[in-house]
Amino acid sequence: MHSGTLSIGIIGAGIMGERLLGAILDQSPALVTVSGVWDPAPSAMARMATTFPQVPRLADPAAIIAASDCVYIASPPAFHLDHARAALAAGKSVFCEKPLAVDVEDARAFVAEAGNRGAVNFPFASSLAVATLMDWIAQGAVGTASRITIEVAFATWPRSWQAEAAAWLDGRQQGGFTREVVSHFLFLSRRLFGPLHGLTASAAFPEPGQSERSIEATLMAGEIPVALRGSVGTTPKDDHNIWMLEGDRGAVRLCDWSFAERRRPDGTWERAADALSQVEARPIALRRQIEGVVRLTRGEAHHLATLTEALNVQEIVEAILADGARAAG
Repeated sequence: MHSGTLSIGIIGAGIMGERLLGAILDQSPALVTVSGVWDPAPSAMARMATTFPQVPRLADPAAIIAASDCVYIASPPAFHLDHARAALAAGKSVFCEKPLAVDVEDARAFVAEAGNRGAVNFPFASSLAVATLMDWIAQGAVGTASRITIEVAFATWPRSWQAEAAAWLDGRQQGGFTREVVSHFLFLSRRLFGPLHGLTASAAFPEPGQSERSIEATLMAGEIPVALRGSVGTTPKDDHNIWMLEGDRGAVRLCDWSFAERRRPDGTWERAADALSQVEARPIALRRQIEGVVRLTRGEAHHLATLTEALNVQEIVEAILADGARAAG
């Protein structure tokens, strides 16, 4: 069991790696430090040198693993499990971006191997807005839950701020909004109501070689029906999403990642008084994620997404996309 200051190494210096790195630097050095960062792209390493000159830029993934107590894996999905297995073999803990892998069978094998030494970055596990929803549900705002509705829409895919990663984010093997965005809302459904199962789905791939442009699905989260719809080119917004839970006494929803709302008797929606925008809420969620990573590495109970939860989400996501790929021929 680890004690004392935790050192986290970062593999992958894209948007997600940079966000967590900045969040670590905002924490007390007595709690957590950055052991180093590595990315195969010289341009990414040059950006790290400019933005975070105080952070060691190490030579390769092996150097990151050797220098760290926990390894944060923010590389493209095809490389996740190679890095994760190497870190676990070295006795380190792993905090990994989703999805676990590009191959479901490989992900299943990894989860069976890894035990409780890893967790996956689903920020809703650390979200204050989700905590508000859970409080409202516990207080009876919904009553007996009857259904979940998930809606996501994008002006373009990838989103404007993801242009540098478009090569893989818009590919069929690793990319698409179902893996990148819908997975978060599937995780939330599973975390609150239980394993995901009973899927019926369709997905459209109108552009050869590129990721999906629309999906529709029904499934179950535990005993609660889930209806899911996603599309590209149907909103002027970079990113629009709603997760809604309805029951016999009312409804609650999460809008655009960070706004918790509950339905009034007249059908209008009331936003939480302390609601924060995504930009305001992100640093708080990142801090709570880091606290969870510390607990994970110390062998203590934590709130982060477990490997089992992440695998279940990946199984559903890949089944949605596989159904669409078969239909596309």
